[in-house]
Amino acid sequence: MNDETIDQAKAADLRGKLAEELIAAGYLKSASVQEAFRTVPRHAFVPADTPLEVTYQADSAVVTKRDEHGIAVSSVSAAYIQVAMIEQAELKPGMSVLEIGSGGYNAALLAEVVGPDGQVISVDIDPEVTDRATALLDATGYGERVTVLTADAEHEVSGFGPFDAIIVTVGAWDLSPAWRHQLAADGRLVVPLRMNGVSRSIAFRRANDHLVSTSAVVCGFVPMQGVGEHIDREFQLPDAHGRHVTLRFDDGAPDSPALLDGVLASERREVWSGVTIEHGVSFADLHLWLASFLPGFCKLAADEGTELALERKTWFPFAGVRGDSFAYLSVRPAREGNGVEFGARAYGPHGQEAATAMVEQIQTWDRQARSGPAPTFAYWPTGSHPDLDEGTAVLEKKHGLVTISWPVAG
Repeated sequence: MNDETIDQAKAADLRGKLAEELIAAGYLKSASVQEAFRTVPRHAFVPADTPLEVTYQADSAVVTKRDEHGIAVSSVSAAYIQVAMIEQAELKPGMSVLEIGSGGYNAALLAEVVGPDGQVISVDIDPEVTDRATALLDATGYGERVTVLTADAEHEVSGFGPFDAIIVTVGAWDLSPAWRHQLAADGRLVVPLRMNGVSRSIAFRRANDHLVSTSAVVCGFVPMQGVGEHIDREFQLPDAHGRHVTLRFDDGAPDSPALLDGVLASERREVWSGVTIEHGVSFADLHLWLASFLPGFCKLAADEGTELALERKTWFPFAGVRGDSFAYLSVRPAREGNGVEFGARAYGPHGQEAATAMVEQIQTWDRQARSGPAPTFAYWPTGSHPDLDEGTAVLEKKHGLVTISWPVAG
């Protein structure tokens, strides 16, 4: 048995174990997607020096291209989210699928699921990415089953469609009108949608003049390039040593950022909520709640050497700006039992008020949404007529509105 055979056997074994892990976690559900995942060699689509143990981890993306600044611009996404998105698309044999964002592996999975009578079109704006995807699909026997195109998929893909499913594999800030136009009447649009900096892979279907969600999965993706690109606004706050804490705004950046000058030199305040959570329990919906309802919401990052960097295990990268002050989501050990208590720490002349505003949202989430049904999403294109219920968050986009509805618990 040569080394190549040993590696292939090891890869097949790891792939089978990962499939069982994804089934147990609830990401891999249907027989057709399970069979596709067990069949397509994921390791054939990642850089050759990637260890098999990394390739076949459930939650590890493998970067395939970086820009001149070292930022990832293309990757083979984490296995859990790839299979989850294919499940969200509700594919059947013979369907036509548009994949936006190429890499090769995901398109090969799609080709297996829709079968020889189906159609898979994979589009990417970067010719290096499409050339690589084409070569890898050819090498693995999928070249005749996937059509790879170089184009900006913010626009309609000429000569193809309508599609039974459109799966977007890059982070999108908005939904292109072209995607809605190319989607079949009963089709599914699956897209990692960024909502005030927090992302969910949402499966949408048509409902009269708008789109409604059928499922949502926590995710993260490299951002979209081209016409659909959205640039965050960043404010860098220097500390006494010239290092920075960065506030990054997806939308709604403050009109007077100069009010935050010198804010890190102020006395830090903190307010605690009394809301606790056990270790190992997800609270991703709290992030989405803050993104939905906390005024001045933003993401936070801290340079090494800053006070915040030294305390990384005590906070999460979600903040809220209130005039000349900002607060960020913090935790401390719960007084009783296993877990932590949520709270807010804040800097600025009105840090107490900023921290209190965040804690009030934490408490409202705990009281109204934490134990209730999962939130649902809708997309209202410009010209449609939104139906907004109580408890609905509204995020304005270029081509329409995103609404997030939180059913009240109880």
